[in-house]
Amino acid sequence: MSGRRGAALALVALGALVAALGGCSSGAGSDENGQVVLRVGDQKGASLQDMLAAAGQLDGLTYKVKWSLFTSGPPILEGINAGSVDFGVVGNTPPVFAAASGARIVLVGATTSRLTGQAIVVPKDSPVRTPADLKGKKVAVAKGSSANYHLLSVLTKNGLKFGDVQPQYLQPADALTALTGGRVDAWATWEPYTAQAELQNGARILADGTGYTNGYGFQVTSKDTLKNKARSAALKDFLSRYQRAVRWSSSHPEQWAAIWAKQTRLAGPVAERAVRRRLTTVIPIDDSVIAAEQQIADSFAGVGLVPRKVAIAGFFDRRFNDLAVAARPQQGK
Repeated sequence: MSGRRGAALALVALGALVAALGGCSSGAGSDENGQVVLRVGDQKGASLQDMLAAAGQLDGLTYKVKWSLFTSGPPILEGINAGSVDFGVVGNTPPVFAAASGARIVLVGATTSRLTGQAIVVPKDSPVRTPADLKGKKVAVAKGSSANYHLLSVLTKNGLKFGDVQPQYLQPADALTALTGGRVDAWATWEPYTAQAELQNGARILADGTGYTNGYGFQVTSKDTLKNKARSAALKDFLSRYQRAVRWSSSHPEQWAAIWAKQTRLAGPVAERAVRRRLTTVIPIDDSVIAAEQQIADSFAGVGLVPRKVAIAGFFDRRFNDLAVAARPQQGK
């Protein structure tokens, strides 16, 4: 089966799965007392819930928050499309794969982060010394994740095609096991997994994101959530709280790293390095952000990893840009 046809069939199957899930959960949104319930997807290792709590942004809510934990960004977007999740935070690539499958997602907020934590790592004594040495090698990566685009960009800019490597589509926990067990030659990942691989497993960074990718991340909801007046109001409030929590975590990196380590059981040095390398700033959605996302979409379509071109602008909504402006650090503070 060709790579293009395989990708098409995978996306069709994904669409059927999430449509079926959506039929089971479309009536959700409030509890038995009629109180709005905002369903939030969190990523293992990302600790969105812990960050908001540490920043004091879960105090005084007028709605309930139901948390669900996912392994990475793509499953969060599956949940949003299925109608079981109202809000999630993902990297720059999951929206492209979701859009290509026709998902009913909407990108309502954006951030930019440092690029040094987005990395391809190899074992310390690996003979792979340059990106060109990846040719013919097995590379672990979470399909549709930000690491997927980073890997594609590294290969392309070093004269290789995606077909020149053997991608092993694994979630982070399985990928780390595969790397340390010698079943893969390299691993494309993000923080805190980069720092974990380095400090706890002796891995070496082959190429970080500098010069290869952008640091954009997105806050995502669904068309159905935005159409519901009560849930849309809760979403706006939660997005504002998320943005204030991002600002707090970036201005209190040592305090946040200590809390993050305790809550996730990450080793202190791992959390500290990961926090430093993924410091994040809230930004408004503008034409440059959309253009950068379109470039990613075109890159995947160009190598057949998604079956068709995606007009990504149609998946953005700028209605909450005023929140991003309000979340910007003020001079002297």
